[in-house]
Amino acid sequence: MEDEVDRLLEAWRRERPDLDVAPMEVLSRVSRLARHLDRARSQAFETHGLESWEFDVLAALRRAGAPYQLSPGKLLKETLVTSGTMTNRVDRLAARGLVERLPDPGDRRGVLVQLTAAGRDAVDAAMADLLAHERTLLGSISDRDQAKIARVLRELVRPFDLEKH
Repeated sequence: MEDEVDRLLEAWRRERPDLDVAPMEVLSRVSRLARHLDRARSQAFETHGLESWEFDVLAALRRAGAPYQLSPGKLLKETLVTSGTMTNRVDRLAARGLVERLPDPGDRRGVLVQLTAAGRDAVDAAMADLLAHERTLLGSISDRDQAKIARVLRELVRPFDLEKH
């Protein structure tokens, strides 16, 4: 049962037999899967009037727990974007009534970004649909194999997560 990556690797092996293309066996599949999942996530979020980046910010706030607020700096770490990008995103989400800015009681010059009730409803509904869709995608893979895949991917992602801290 060949896939597109098998065809790609066959071509590279033919054209560059001097290269060991073995890493592509895994990483090209991960990359292709990521693109497919991004499209699927976008479709799930679109149903709720959200873009992927909006879901990412709202989900970070929701995961923070009540009162669902984070400093812009913590939001940066959660979403892996630049300060300027985050400012723009918070502005746009605030304009839609999904978040609000509040003064930070621990820092007179600081602000906190807080999820509104509308933001919480939107992220909760989108999350439920996303999980239902992802369960369908994983439906043909046993729980045991899913756990194995998760362990291996955790090892692959770990060095990137360590850079973040």
